[in-house]
Amino acid sequence: MVQLRLSDGEYMARRETILERLGQRGITGLVLFGAPSVSYFSRFTFIPTERPMAFILTKDSSALLVPRLEVEHAEEFALVDKIVDYPEFPGDRHPMEFIKDLLVDLGLSKARIGVDGDGYGAIYGYRGPAVSAVLPDATVENVRDDVEYMQMINSQDELTLIRESARWGNLAHTFLQEYCKVGVTETEISMRASFEATQSMLRTLGSDYRPMGRAGAMAGFRGQIGKDSANPHAMSNNARLKAGDVLVTGADATVWGYGSELERTMIMGEPTPEQERFFNLMFDVQTLAIEAIKPGIPCSDVDKQVREFFTEHNLWEYWRHHTGHAKSMQIHEAPFLDHGDDRTIEVGMVFTVEPGIYVNGFAGFRHSDTVAVTEDGVEWLTYYPRDLESMVIPV
Repeated sequence: MVQLRLSDGEYMARRETILERLGQRGITGLVLFGAPSVSYFSRFTFIPTERPMAFILTKDSSALLVPRLEVEHAEEFALVDKIVDYPEFPGDRHPMEFIKDLLVDLGLSKARIGVDGDGYGAIYGYRGPAVSAVLPDATVENVRDDVEYMQMINSQDELTLIRESARWGNLAHTFLQEYCKVGVTETEISMRASFEATQSMLRTLGSDYRPMGRAGAMAGFRGQIGKDSANPHAMSNNARLKAGDVLVTGADATVWGYGSELERTMIMGEPTPEQERFFNLMFDVQTLAIEAIKPGIPCSDVDKQVREFFTEHNLWEYWRHHTGHAKSMQIHEAPFLDHGDDRTIEVGMVFTVEPGIYVNGFAGFRHSDTVAVTEDGVEWLTYYPRDLESMVIPV
């Protein structure tokens, strides 16, 4: 049985690393508001609302600010020295005043402080002052790039969780393909596949399993059925499957906050020559992109090779988006496999690779696989069949 959680030591090592990075620039305190970043350093996962929450870190202490309704939740999961709560927002006293008190207590009133944003984001009607406003004598510096860089490089324990996610996403997609029948709605197929895969996942992993996010495994179409498969970010419209439809799918599972991305192009019935042509082009360009990924090269190089393929095969009319993006705890993460992103690919990065071909009014063609960068190339974390024969559904 794999270890289905990160150790306390993993979180402590992250804190040591970020404090060392920031300390080289004279930054002695860290304040994080973004849910993924708070979770990354504190193990506390929460649903962002109008009530701000924050993780505060110094070399001597760690603290979490939460609204009263989150106290018991934080006490169960957060790996911090101190939990401070405020009654509610809006209330008699603004939550940022509680953050001010906490930062003063930690000796940061005149310090150089790193933040992922100068205050909590304006979501769900929240409004409030910035950190720099409540601590005018402090120097506030945005260190989002430092935090994000650390999140790009996955440890072996993190990779284990992503592999486990891919395992259950694979099962969900197996059910999805099995249940694809003419006349059945995408909603029914998706719900059935997701439920059965999740049930298997829970039975197998037992009480050790914690999603730390959306629970279980899922697979679906998100509206990419028939002509609508040419819309990369279509929305589900409960379409009924028909003979001749091209289906673009998606599957994943959440394991201790980590996920993967598996997408496939399937065809209802014997493909037409045009469907076969575009499928094979998509297959070839995805293969090219995955084989191009190597440590030490810029992310942009991978996308440039894909763009050369599009030029060589006269496909620019059907281009819509970049080649891929990083993936671990969120849906999309940096860096991006895009010709505008020159950041260096490093061992431990995880990417989804998904160059697509979209023929308006006809169909879309996209596979997505999740791969981890190794010393000499990549490890495929998703492993569902990709070839055309395996993607044809008898009708």
